Amino acid sequence: MNTTDLSDAHPDGVQIPEPIFGDFGGEIKFAGPIATVKTFEDNTLVRTMLETPGNGRVLVVDGGGSMRCALLGDNLAKLAIDNGWKGVVINGCLRDSESIGELPVGVKALGVHPRKSLKKNYGWSEVPVTFAGVTFTPGHWLYADMDGIVVSAKPLA
Repeated sequence: MNTTDLSDAHPDGVQIPEPIFGDFGGEIKFAGPIATVKTFEDNTLVRTMLETPGNGRVLVVDGGGSMRCALLGDNLAKLAIDNGWKGVVINGCLRDSESIGELPVGVKALGVHPRKSLKKNYGWSEVPVTFAGVTFTPGHWLYADMDGIVVSAKPLA
């Protein structure tokens, strides 16, 4: 189901983030239960999460909105696919955008940056994160397409 239809059908039951994300993955439409990482300019926990079975989940990464380095590259996007993740939403940047655009995974991010991130194992996983006017809670549901993102406490489609 499209995010516009979900928004219309559940006007008081969903959160809709501000439209700050670009589409970078080969799959524009994706959905699944939310898993989270909160970090800043360090993608160690992003890798750690994507190494686990995704089971159809979407990883939401709160990178603090940093535009100074990338938190996801093509190797991590391939890891996401190999482990059954449906998509990644990043409050930050990615790199290898051309390669990621050819992969069958959904990826939304603020932008691109060629610099890799730090590797200091900084951050938290599976905690609620808030950005773009929405709180993303582990276990809640995320639906994404070209029109944006819809977040719900329960499955909608």
